[in-house]
Amino acid sequence: QFYRDNRLNAIHEGTHGIQALDLLGRKVVMQNGAALQLLGKRISATVALAADSSHPDTRLFATQLAEYNTRLTKVTQSVWSAGNIDHTLANATAFLEAFGHVVVAWMWLEQSLAASKHYAAGESDFYHGKWQACRYFFVAELPKAGPLLDLVQQGDTTSFDMQPNWF
Repeated sequence: QFYRDNRLNAIHEGTHGIQALDLLGRKVVMQNGAALQLLGKRISATVALAADSSHPDTRLFATQLAEYNTRLTKVTQSVWSAGNIDHTLANATAFLEAFGHVVVAWMWLEQSLAASKHYAAGESDFYHGKWQACRYFFVAELPKAGPLLDLVQQGDTTSFDMQPNWF
C-alpha cells in the first residue's frame, strides 16, 4: 500500500501544476472569458440572495464573496492584458488556489442559504453544523485568497526565473 501510494504521489503532484496551467492558460480565457463571466454571474446571483438574508453574518459573507468574485475577475483580466504569457502562467498554481477558494466559498454560501430555511423550520443540529462550517470557511479560508491574488496580480517571476542548473 505504501509503495502504491508513493508511486501515485508523483502523478498527483504533477497534475496540480498542469490543472493550474490549464485553468489560467486556457479555461478562463476561452471564448473571450465566457465561462468566467458565467461563473461570476452565478456567484453574483447567490450573493444577491444572501444579501437579503435576515442573518447579519450571511449578509457579511455575501459582501465578502462579492468582493473576492470581483477581484478574481479583475486579476484575471489584468494578468492577461499584460501580454507576457510566461509571466502570467508563472503563478498559475496561486491562481488555481485562489480560484478554488472563491468557488468553495460560493458553494458554502449556497449551502448556508439552504440550511437557513431548514434551521428556521426547527431542524437544527445538522443544518446549524452546515452554517457553522460556512462561517469557518469565510473566517479562516477565504481570506487566504487575497495574498494569492496579490501574487498573481503582481506578476512575480520568481518561479519563472529559476534555472535548472541552480538545483
